[in-house]
Amino acid sequence: MPTPVEPPTRRQQILRIASELFAERGFHGVSMNDIGAACGISGPALYKHFRGKDDLLTHALVDISQELLATGKDRVASAGTASERLDALVAWHIDFALGHPALIVLQEREWSSLDTEARASVRRLQLAYVDLWVDVVRSLRDDLDRPAARAAVQATFGLLNSTPHSARIGAPRMRVLLARMARSALLG
Repeated sequence: MPTPVEPPTRRQQILRIASELFAERGFHGVSMNDIGAACGISGPALYKHFRGKDDLLTHALVDISQELLATGKDRVASAGTASERLDALVAWHIDFALGHPALIVLQEREWSSLDTEARASVRRLQLAYVDLWVDVVRSLRDDLDRPAARAAVQATFGLLNSTPHSARIGAPRMRVLLARMARSALLG
């Protein structure tokens, strides 16, 4: 029996809505009142959950980076062979890319809006996620040293993370296409 999915917390709902607004209008084009209105509460009520807009942006990008890494580790640990570990990572990243396009846009567009500490935290988590992939790819490709495997992984992320701009076919077909392209890019 599948594990029931818990409904998002109010905090998670606020982060999702804020992320979508930031992606649509830009970080500087959205006020706390705009976010509150979209959440069905007053702007000042948001301060019960977050210190301000900067805090919302930081949490959106830190939280998803933590989730990418934690779920990636879980998927790798649950898979049997190296090929299954790669498939598990690819499937997870495709789920993320198709399910969270606003967060991809935020990462691309609003990186410079993060303060130095937040950027360092997000970068540390992202590098750990990349390294997880690098280890799996290198277990399948002994011809790649770490720098070459890292370059291949990051290029593959570019492909997968292009979905906010390129997903022109239905999600099921896009999922199959992306998985085939990612495996091909990583395995040569």
